[in-house]
Amino acid sequence: MGPIAQSIKEKLDKAFNPTQLDVIDESYKHAGHAGAEAHAAKYQGGESHFHVIIASETLTKMTRLARHRAVMDVLADLMVERVHALRLEVIAD
Repeated sequence: MGPIAQSIKEKLDKAFNPTQLDVIDESYKHAGHAGAEAHAAKYQGGESHFHVIIASETLTKMTRLARHRAVMDVLADLMVERVHALRLEVIAD
């Protein structure tokens, strides 16, 4: 797991105390896309696209929009430049 994925995992773990948390780096699917090489050079690695699967009682009680807002608030500092795309999947706890 790369440093950005690890940071995502730590932040979500702390904020939502999930029973399941998978942070999957899907950046390889976007290799060759505009900006991928520049991002990789700037941050010494290609981590930019992630799929997060999380089971958390806190999140399952929220509406879909509220879930996304809560996760984005927790990851706000990473979303500014480090993370280009985040696919969120909340599963029943």
